[in-house]
Amino acid sequence: MRRTETVHTRHQSLEIWKSAHATEFRVAGAAHAWFHQRRFLTGLAWDMIAASALLGKRDPPRSVLMLGLAGGTAFRILRHLLPDCRLTAIDIDGEIIDLARKHMELDTLGIEIITTDAYAWLAENRRTFDAVIDDIYLAGKTDVFRPQAWGGGLLRHLRRAVAPGGVLAVNLVTGHGHRTMQSLTRRILRQNFPVVRSITSPEAMNEVLVAGKSVATRLQLLPYQGGFNDWRDCQYWERLRVRSI
Repeated sequence: MRRTETVHTRHQSLEIWKSAHATEFRVAGAAHAWFHQRRFLTGLAWDMIAASALLGKRDPPRSVLMLGLAGGTAFRILRHLLPDCRLTAIDIDGEIIDLARKHMELDTLGIEIITTDAYAWLAENRRTFDAVIDDIYLAGKTDVFRPQAWGGGLLRHLRRAVAPGGVLAVNLVTGHGHRTMQSLTRRILRQNFPVVRSITSPEAMNEVLVAGKSVATRLQLLPYQGGFNDWRDCQYWERLRVRSI
């Protein structure tokens, strides 16, 4: 891939990288969104985020809420697997949404996109979804960070958005500088939900926590592997690991 452009939005600076068949947005040196003309999976966080939405009691889910859309990589996977699912996304950065429309065919996914602060929207929201995914990260000078630590108010707003039998999923960057947030989020979810599972992938420096009254095991993911035609997609899906914490 080669860098074709650097864009400074109100909220972040990103580089656009392209090859003959793929486009990647990079923020703080890390892949922030990915689009490929024929493939869906990468072995990275987006695969785990998409898988998290499939672990609720309702299988397949009828509605998914994503907090933090960026280029829509995880929703592209879910739209492929769930053509009839209602996908809703909240993102504060309208400029990156416009870039995804231009470079990543975002408008073909049929997403309801609301451009606003996701946490403020949550505080007023009364809608419910079969899966609610919190993937809100902002870009610092050298790394990404979560704009708000988990507390009682935020958790109440998130839980209120989860439909009966649904799941709450949280994407967490792991490794140096992120362990405190990872430990805090794990502890809060374990204290407030009967079941918490962790999804990981060998290639990713992330884990996605999935919490609810009932959270399915990896067995519920297996039938979805048949939805992928490319052998690399099948391989990445097979390598997802789901375990209780």
